[in-house]
Formats: sequence, C-alpha cells, structure tokens
Amino acid sequence: MASLIDDGRPIFVQIAQRIEDDIINGGLQEESQVPSTNEFASFYQINPATAAKGVNLLVDQQILYKKRGIGMFVSTGARGVLIEKRKEQFYEQYVITMIKEAQKLGITIEQLKEMIQKGDQ
Repeated sequence: MASLIDDGRPIFVQIAQRIEDDIINGGLQEESQVPSTNEFASFYQINPATAAKGVNLLVDQQILYKKRGIGMFVSTGARGVLIEKRKEQFYEQYVITMIKEAQKLGITIEQLKEMIQKGDQ
C-alpha cells in the first residue's frame, strides 16, 4: 500500500480509490480478503471510522461484500465492473474535454487522431 496523497479529495474517497486500484491491477483478486479497516487506519494513520467509510463506499457499490465475523472480500466480477466504470470516467474526464478543446483550437478529428497516434509511438 502506498501512502495517501492529499489531493483535495476526502480521505475516505482516497481509501476507496486505493482499493479499486488494487483490484484493477490484480493486487486484490476477486473473492480475496481485503485488509481490515483497522489495518487501513493503522497503515495510513487515520481514524478507523474514516477507513470504514471508504470501505463501505465499495460495499454500497457491490465491489466488496462482508462475511460476517470474517471480514471484507472482493466480489466476483468486481474487476470488470471497475474497469468499465473507469473507462466511462476516462471518456467523460479526458476524451470529451480533449475534443472540446480541439474544437476551440480548430483541430479536426483527423488531426486529433494523428496527434494521438504520434503520442503512442
């Protein structure tokens, strides 16, 4: 686990994002146990209630589920759900913004494609 970065987002949102990242990159496999809220609180030196709020965000989204008396686990299919969610966010945050800026600058879609391909080399 990496340390939290104070980027203006609430800490509990950053906790949820870290768990999502670990699921997407394979650090947390589907049906594997997630560290406890006390472990998150200790590692990041935050209040356990804050850590629990981040974990519960993912429970509410059905990315994680509780096994009573055992802990939190990654739901089956969570990785695919998260990837689709992130793709949609990427589209909204970056692609739409890029297209709007290109239009303001008079850049055609063809020119934009060329720029993207150039950046991929």
